[in-house]
Amino acid sequence: MRIFQSRAATAALFSPQDVLDQMPNSVLLLDRETLAIVYANTAAEIALKISRKNLVGYQINDIFGEYPHLDDLFHQFSLDGITQRTDLILGAGNLRPDQKEHLAYVILASLEGTDLIVFEWFEIDQQMKSAREERLIMQARANKELMRNLAHEIKNPLGGIRGAAQLLDYELPDPSLKEYTKVMIKEVDRLQMLVDRLLAPHKRKKEITEVNIHEVLERVRSVVLAEFAQGLSITRFYDVSLPDIIGDKEILIQALLNIVHNAAQILEDRRQIGDAKIQLQTSVSRNVTIGKKRYKLALNVHVIDNGPGIPAEIIDHIFLPLVSGRASGSGLGLTLAQSFIQMHGGFISVHSQPGDTNFHVQIPYMSMENINNSELRGEV
Repeated sequence: MRIFQSRAATAALFSPQDVLDQMPNSVLLLDRETLAIVYANTAAEIALKISRKNLVGYQINDIFGEYPHLDDLFHQFSLDGITQRTDLILGAGNLRPDQKEHLAYVILASLEGTDLIVFEWFEIDQQMKSAREERLIMQARANKELMRNLAHEIKNPLGGIRGAAQLLDYELPDPSLKEYTKVMIKEVDRLQMLVDRLLAPHKRKKEITEVNIHEVLERVRSVVLAEFAQGLSITRFYDVSLPDIIGDKEILIQALLNIVHNAAQILEDRRQIGDAKIQLQTSVSRNVTIGKKRYKLALNVHVIDNGPGIPAEIIDHIFLPLVSGRASGSGLGLTLAQSFIQMHGGFISVHSQPGDTNFHVQIPYMSMENINNSELRGEV
């Protein structure tokens, strides 16, 4: 039942409104007597997928359904007036019938100086996901620095080994022995190429411009389809209204190419029977947190394939150097992709099961000042 509020109740919202809209957790302000919504912050609008204008006047059970534990929480709060904090199952009311039940951490408190109740919540799964992303970001940064230092240490000895092998090849009297020196030179060149791949993005001068992500994805799509012309389709679901982001176009092309190319290689069996599929999707998210930083807008790119999925034993390590789901893989493609996206303040996550692997690239919309303070500021 929708219950409309007096102007006096609404006036009490003006002071905390800006603060509430900056909060990462979802917040509803409720009338103490009727438990009707008088205000919803931005995070609540996003979580519920309903505008605050359309939420005002509805009761809390219209949002989350009739749950005894939820009713008990409000009853206990009305008895002692003490802030309540607990884990609750929240479901779907008549305003959001398609919402699935989920476990959430709920805080119920009084808004001092008003007759309003603060109802704050966040999905526990989402909190765990944020903590996991933060851990992976820190791990990726540490590994990137380790690999760069290791690459520098390896580079000089490789040159000496190659030079010695060439001299030995020249001096050997028996031509049949030169087969071994050729193997040595070939393997040194292979290692040199891997080292160069690790160091190249950090040596290169960054070129910061406005980048249309769909131009990037179309370039990636054409390159991959040119290599895998048979048995693979790449479909696009683009939000063409997305604004340009600020970044290095070539680095973004390489990052997304690494992901899409990796997906195409994983789809080898499906390519042979002609039903290999990759989807490229774009969208925008509001008020996101990446690496403990809050951004008003972020670009989402999803690369989804219908391959066999990533083995459970490596999915938590898939972005680490030398970890690959393919026997012939170098284990550097996804590592470099993660590094390139982090240069833009973003992050790559993955969800995988057989027939549905989804790489989610999220890049914040940053100002030029933010870019200048990021890893894209120039030559490293």
